[in-house]
Amino acid sequence: MDTVTSLGELERAVMNVLWAADRDMTAREVQDQLADRDLATTTVLTVLGRLERKQLVHRIRDGRAHHYRPVASREDHVAELMSDALDDASDRGAALARFLGSMSEEERSRLRDLLD
Repeated sequence: MDTVTSLGELERAVMNVLWAADRDMTAREVQDQLADRDLATTTVLTVLGRLERKQLVHRIRDGRAHHYRPVASREDHVAELMSDALDDASDRGAALARFLGSMSEEERSRLRDLLD
């Protein structure tokens, strides 16, 4: 399995916009969703380009414009991060035990249901 690339703060913000969208988005639309950050279009395009190189977004040409969409869902991305973190642990069992210890009873119950 490939190691999932961690995201910088701005990359995470862009991915959150794309994950929340119900359609492909242009860089300008992403920029509009991040208006509180006062980002230049070139900055958004740079971040989208980095995310494309990291294989986290797919770029689709539509006439003169490009549209972007996530390659995988947020949940898929988080699951890969969790798997990579476990792969890095010298004692997987201990890491899992600590993780389970940090979960609420409701989350542990949900996990039991999923395992059954």
